[in-house]
Amino acid sequence: MPMETSVPYATALLRISLGTMYLAHSIILKLMTFGLAGTAGYFVSVGLPGWLAYVTFAAEAIGGALLVLGIQTRAVALTLIPALAGAIIWVHGANGWVFTAPGGGWEYPLYLIVLSIAQVMLGNGALALHPSRSLVAAQTP
Repeated sequence: MPMETSVPYATALLRISLGTMYLAHSIILKLMTFGLAGTAGYFVSVGLPGWLAYVTFAAEAIGGALLVLGIQTRAVALTLIPALAGAIIWVHGANGWVFTAPGGGWEYPLYLIVLSIAQVMLGNGALALHPSRSLVAAQTP
């Protein structure tokens, strides 16, 4: 498959996978597993304000849905990076590299930051409700 054909679909695969991860992390983990009140309590236990849990939940849920749908992908992926950086700084950073460590390490949030940066660089890709030109398409005549 030529690069001109495969890159938009690879970009869409990244976008949809990343969006699905954000949706799962917000809805399955924060809402259904711990509950928003429990998530807020956890935020307080690590020194963050409880209200930030609700903002984080909303950002991940709305951002994840927008990524899956392909709406304003670059802006959404860029906007979600600070939450991941915060997860490393306030929650996972001191736990070591491996995410299976007690309290979870910082490898997974860092990996998601890298994927989000790649998504910012690539844009929406194929199958998006809000089409945009990818960087590859912008460079080809």
